[in-house]
Amino acid sequence: MSGQAKQHPAAGDILPLLQKSLLGQDMTEQELQGLMDASKVRLRHYEKGEMVFQDGEKPHCLYILVRGTVHILKDTFSGRQIFLSAIDEPGDLFGEVYEVLHRPYDMYVEAASPVELLEMTSDLFTLSGEEEPSRVAVLVQRNLMRIFARKAYFMHNKLKVLGSGSLREKLVRLFFQHLQSDGTVQLQASREFLAAYLAVTRPSLSREISAMQRDGLIAVDGRHIRVVDLDSFEAYL
Repeated sequence: MSGQAKQHPAAGDILPLLQKSLLGQDMTEQELQGLMDASKVRLRHYEKGEMVFQDGEKPHCLYILVRGTVHILKDTFSGRQIFLSAIDEPGDLFGEVYEVLHRPYDMYVEAASPVELLEMTSDLFTLSGEEEPSRVAVLVQRNLMRIFARKAYFMHNKLKVLGSGSLREKLVRLFFQHLQSDGTVQLQASREFLAAYLAVTRPSLSREISAMQRDGLIAVDGRHIRVVDLDSFEAYL
């Protein structure tokens, strides 16, 4: 593990970060203070390209993004790198499943830019046999359940996309998940990330998007996509 740690960040620095996070959702300032009092917290900085943790390592905390972007990655046996997802919203969590289950990581996380992370470890994150858990523990465990449900829903949608037959079907299913009422899709990720998400090469992705535009299904302007022929578009669902 690398990175530079500020071992004892001030409470005034941490509270706003917890308030933005899903872990601190619906918690009062007093309850957040209770979470901090029951947790070991540090603020750590990573330079671009540094590893937050490696595949196979045992977890020691969960992570809350403060600033920057990290990529969640996995290597195949043949050495090919698979892009799983990007964490780029301040307050987003990652690594919490492994911390709760005490299971080694089966992927690794790399800083895609200069990054600051809040690293927390606490008995509140696990479901102990305590008969009457504190209110803070109940709120933390409730919020963790919400986080797990949200991530399960994300994986459900991803599996529906990746389970499609052709690349065109995958793209249509992906675009359909983000289709607005006016028939447009605003992509948040670059084509490099989109290709990695779909497990295809970037040239293959660009060729298929161009073919869909040429066939009159969509119109593309950078990351802005407009469905031109909805009936033909939905035929691939």
